[in-house]
Amino acid sequence: MSQTEPEPRPGSAFSWNEDWSATVVGLVLIGLVLVGAIPDWLVP
Repeated sequence: MSQTEPEPRPGSAFSWNEDWSATVVGLVLIGLVLVGAIPDWLVP
């Protein structure tokens, strides 16, 4: 098995992955509950 590291993409220091996606979705849900767009019982 090769021990080489994957090459970083030039010009991109931020990689969008599932952790960041989940964070953004969670913040959007909290924001929607706070402004009253969706009821708080709907979000677990």
